[in-house]
Amino acid sequence: MSADDRLIFTPDDVDLTRSPLRRSIAEPTFVLGAFNPGLARLPNGNLLLMVRVAEALVEPIDGDHVRTIRWTPDGYMLDRHRLEGVEMSDPRQFALKGRHPPLLGLTSLSWLLPVEISRDARQVVKVHYDKAIEPSASFLDYGVEDARISLVGGSWWMTVCGVSAERHCTAMYRSVNGLDYELLGVVLDHQNKDMLLFEGKVGGKYMALTRPLGEVYFAPPQESEWLGGPAIHFAQSPDGLHWKPLDAPGIRARKGTTITARMGGGSQPVLTPEGWMLIYHGVEKREAVGIYRSFWALLDKDEPWRILRLEDRVPLLEANPALTAPIAERLYLPTPVVFTTGVADAGDHYIVASGEADLACRITYIAKERFQ
Repeated sequence: MSADDRLIFTPDDVDLTRSPLRRSIAEPTFVLGAFNPGLARLPNGNLLLMVRVAEALVEPIDGDHVRTIRWTPDGYMLDRHRLEGVEMSDPRQFALKGRHPPLLGLTSLSWLLPVEISRDARQVVKVHYDKAIEPSASFLDYGVEDARISLVGGSWWMTVCGVSAERHCTAMYRSVNGLDYELLGVVLDHQNKDMLLFEGKVGGKYMALTRPLGEVYFAPPQESEWLGGPAIHFAQSPDGLHWKPLDAPGIRARKGTTITARMGGGSQPVLTPEGWMLIYHGVEKREAVGIYRSFWALLDKDEPWRILRLEDRVPLLEANPALTAPIAERLYLPTPVVFTTGVADAGDHYIVASGEADLACRITYIAKERFQ
């Protein structure tokens, strides 16, 4: 295993006896994945990984039904769907047959586990089970997913993807110490995912990346360099809670790249002498899930909607099967996946946090000169 590329936290590192689900569900569960960690620097200099723990039933099939886990104000409960009425081509979810738009069910429920690691990201310092973040509102009743953390104005702002039958939304949490987070509610509505706040204000306003999804996209002219489809957009806010999308187009997929299915934000944009640097993911269409890779871009310091560099031909990060080889029996995705979710400044290099194979937390050390 390379000294500059390692797994720092895996499913085996989660103590399920301390899971929030234990208060309500007696059926055996297992960790489908401990992955996609938000990354932030704490006041003591250590780093925080906000790990997504996807917890699934050991026996999701009960007779002629498949079961899912759902939060309620009175505790967690199991919902049942008849097997004859679902399709299960994706190991992470199932779809109800004959429904348009698609109606999905999850094979796991996700909650967030704060894991404190050393300032150089070489070892785990403490797992903060007492500060775990679980669903606590109806718009989160199927799970809290994919935290992204940005330090802005002395507060740690954390976006998550909230999953429920009501909506598939972005919710906001805030902390004054980096460890204890308060839920502030929904900030972006249905299927606007991968929201990341810039680590610093622009023109006195909060700035964020967003990624709205939809059922229909329109084709660009044939001579255009763009492919069309899902893209990364920009939004501004006076207070971090009320967001207006910018009129200018964002980061889009270009012809001649492997980004043929979709793209979305990865790490929080950080300010460098050259401008705002961010890492994002691009997906190549392949089987049901696709191949996920990480790329990077550089945005203008004062007008970040002006894209100075778009490095989308050569991936910054790709999935590394050598990392997951020791836990290969746990792999469940058919295609390679690396999903970058945070970055931290470490002097002459960046510490980059990613989810590897939707399974574990990966740390990569990348020299700053790589971004020049």
